[in-house]
Amino acid sequence: MAEIVKMSHLALHEQVSARLRTMLVEGRIAPGAKLNERELSEQLQVSRTPLREAIKLLAAEGLVDLLPNRGAVAVKLTEADVMHSFELLAELEGLSGMLAAERIAEAEIAELRALHFEMMACHARRDLSGYYRLNARIHSAINEAAGNPVLAQTYRAINARVQSLRFRTNQDEAKWARALAEHQQMIEALAARDGARLREVLIQHVLAKRDAVLALLRDGAIYPAEAVR
Repeated sequence: MAEIVKMSHLALHEQVSARLRTMLVEGRIAPGAKLNERELSEQLQVSRTPLREAIKLLAAEGLVDLLPNRGAVAVKLTEADVMHSFELLAELEGLSGMLAAERIAEAEIAELRALHFEMMACHARRDLSGYYRLNARIHSAINEAAGNPVLAQTYRAINARVQSLRFRTNQDEAKWARALAEHQQMIEALAARDGARLREVLIQHVLAKRDAVLALLRDGAIYPAEAVR
């Protein structure tokens, strides 16, 4: 875990939200857990004002739920939530891929290829945290290259709520290797501007994530204290 350093006052709540976002995605704040302001304030070395602003931002993104009488808690999805979210997310990513293949610039393809190589290096080092950050950047870049702001806004809203679950699926070695191979196929399809192929790869990639998450939920590997509804 990166060393916590004192943050500047410039855009402080955005810096705090970035730290909290990583903690939520990587499970350092467990799904369903209350965000303890006193503890987080001490850990991040900030006052409660920027912390509360950051929590509101993450609530707007869908990573945190603001509940009556409980305050802010890390989002915790039911099995039905997972099925519905990934079902929609697969189609959103597929559409992003189809549009991106038509509209992306060559320089953007080169940047995505570079990110992919960096991600491969993280896989080789078994750096799951670094791998996931690059992975998320690649998916976001494809979505942005689609050039449709309404699609981008919808995608971000749905994807935010399942980020921590997507992160956990790569902790299985075989599934991690499969995901990396699928990313190679994405880059190849994008470079060939084969929108139909890229759409197919992205949809299958997201549905495989869904199946992996559901398996973890049913095995009690994500929410071990309670049965999945």
